[in-house]
Amino acid sequence: MQNSAILNVDYSLSELDSVARQLFKNLKSKTILLYGEMGAGKTTLIKKLVNELGSTDEVSSPTYSIVNEYELFNDKIFHFDLYRIKDIDEALNFGIEDYLDSNHWIIIEWPEIIEDLITENYHCVNLSIKDKNTRHLFLK
Repeated sequence: MQNSAILNVDYSLSELDSVARQLFKNLKSKTILLYGEMGAGKTTLIKKLVNELGSTDEVSSPTYSIVNEYELFNDKIFHFDLYRIKDIDEALNFGIEDYLDSNHWIIIEWPEIIEDLITENYHCVNLSIKDKNTRHLFLK
């Protein structure tokens, strides 16, 4: 969506609630592309985001199911984990475009393979490991 940082913060697990709230205050889109190495805390952050949106559903990584759906009062959240997707055709075959066009919340872990399908109205969140107890979040 933008090249410059909207939010650029280091945080510990105990500060994750605050970071999730800060993230939402800065979003202008319901589509979030979540980048970060294995173990950077992508799914942990998504749990907080889903809670912050008001869902009481249990959040887990959809590594094998590809997508999990969480219910909100008057909306839905689609949480994708595309780590195991081999190519864009595989994503098209399970209907990724329908999800992207749904106007619901879309949070995608490992979005690299489908970046060409998302051309506007999204945010990129990059997570990185600073040390054992600290993560870095960069929102653009």
